[in-house]
Amino acid sequence: MELVFDGHNDVLLRLLVNMQGGGDPVAEFRDGTDQGHIDGPRARAGGLAGGMCAIYVSSGRFELRRPDADGHYDTPMEPPLERQPSLDIALAMAAIAFQLDRAGAWRLCRSTAEIRDAMEEGIFAAVLHMEGCEAIDRDLAALEVFHAAGLRSLGPVWSRNNIFGHGVPFTFPSSPDTGAGLTDAGFDLVRACNRLGIMIDLSHITEKGFWDVARTTDQPLVATHSNVHALTPVARNLTDRQMDAIRESRGVVGLNYATTMLRPDGRESAGTPLFDMVRHIDYMVERMGIDCVALGSDFDGAMIPATITDAAGNQNLVSALSAAGYDADSLRKICRRNWLRVLGKAWHEH
Repeated sequence: MELVFDGHNDVLLRLLVNMQGGGDPVAEFRDGTDQGHIDGPRARAGGLAGGMCAIYVSSGRFELRRPDADGHYDTPMEPPLERQPSLDIALAMAAIAFQLDRAGAWRLCRSTAEIRDAMEEGIFAAVLHMEGCEAIDRDLAALEVFHAAGLRSLGPVWSRNNIFGHGVPFTFPSSPDTGAGLTDAGFDLVRACNRLGIMIDLSHITEKGFWDVARTTDQPLVATHSNVHALTPVARNLTDRQMDAIRESRGVVGLNYATTMLRPDGRESAGTPLFDMVRHIDYMVERMGIDCVALGSDFDGAMIPATITDAAGNQNLVSALSAAGYDADSLRKICRRNWLRVLGKAWHEH
């Protein structure tokens, strides 16, 4: 079994929602559930040894707009969120992460050494990530506190706008060049992340925002859960030029398992074959090289192929990649080593 460190999941959101309904997040993760994609037992069964766990403030019940007869859709952007309620939700999700750590259900990791140790011990290695910085103030005081608490990765925006920048809408077909990029506050956020050692995720930002980050950051460029625009022209996917910049910075792209970002027709369908996942990996490897490609499932945040189903099915993709000709060293890089290299660089470890 090839152990996987995953670039993105939304398990904390699922646990928070269930807790608000009376559930016990520690028991749900530790003992297992039939809901969502990730818990401890299913992670172990599928070799999911750890990943970036998102603090994400939902806009409510988000749904993609139904496609027209040609399969095209243009989902309206969600409105900006107020900061104080967003901070409360972010703190509640962080608290769940700490509770899981204290109970031994997973280990909250702040260094690549801690990730490696947890994986060797068979404990899920969780890294706190923030998907959209609605909980962060303009003066970045909250960023300092979240970093002290263990935040080690963030995306300035989700697919909505905030005080730091502009996100891309869920639109197919569409270029990622959909609007403005970073604000002045966003440039300050990038510089603060560089100083603190917080990895910057470019997965939901506009193309202009991507280039704003690229010319400001001293880190490798990273998109934790994005795919190839040339194969699936949804606004969330990366152009060849963006991937070239990621290659030049020795960054990483994590393959997103969301079917809307894998299929040529951009549709949400659990019947999406493993072939579509492999062809995105193939394209990224050919464009960027084997050292720049990883996995970023979006477990608990999207519809994924039924051939994977949940974390327990992760090895089905590994087997498909092996059958497509990827050797053992290449699989180790895609499954975990590329993430550990880039995280170590962003975290000032080397």
